[in-house]
Amino acid sequence: MSTAVDDELWSAIGDPTRRTMIDLLLADGPGTATSLSRRLPVTRQAVAKHLAVLDRVGLIHGEPAGRERHYQVDEAQLARAVAQLSAVGATWDARLRRIKRIAEAIERDRHNSEGE
Repeated sequence: MSTAVDDELWSAIGDPTRRTMIDLLLADGPGTATSLSRRLPVTRQAVAKHLAVLDRVGLIHGEPAGRERHYQVDEAQLARAVAQLSAVGATWDARLRRIKRIAEAIERDRHNSEGE
């Protein structure tokens, strides 16, 4: 994934309505803008716009079915997103551990110099 795709992907996932839509599609299987709008506090038009964003970043795919499109989650792309998020989390955990060690060393040095 390129950085531009990553930014779009995380922007798409960052919206709570879109996360709920992904959850619904994972739990219930393929859905349409109409079926999803019945379960969300937004209009069908808003749902269609959210679906377009998720489709553009590859998290879902729509297949034409009559006058509607049936959307389903691209589980491979979702797995890649989860793996990437886990890697980012691990990087931040390592940074925070380093910051903690530095802060503890500063505190020890300060305490030792006060005791002299």
